[in-house]
Amino acid sequence: MVPLSWYIILGVVLFVIGAAGVLIRRNILVVLMSLELLLNSVNINFIAFGRYYGDFRGQIFAIFVIAITAAEVAVALGILVALVRNKSTLKVDEVTMMKG
Repeated sequence: MVPLSWYIILGVVLFVIGAAGVLIRRNILVVLMSLELLLNSVNINFIAFGRYYGDFRGQIFAIFVIAITAAEVAVALGILVALVRNKSTLKVDEVTMMKG
């Protein structure tokens, strides 16, 4: 059996990569993928701790996170399609539609 520490290290590494992608990248699509990586790293830790302690709540919470993430992706992709149609760009710095 794989030790719990390996799962924690994997989750932390994926979380750091995702956080760096959200903070550094300027393409909205890449930021969205980095956000998904963040959420999946949290799911890995939920499931790992759930298996370690013999509790199924980690798996249940991971399923809820996946469901909420699917809804978030659907809304975000709709916004991205509208953004490309109106502005022809996906760069965060060039999108100023909501500025007053």
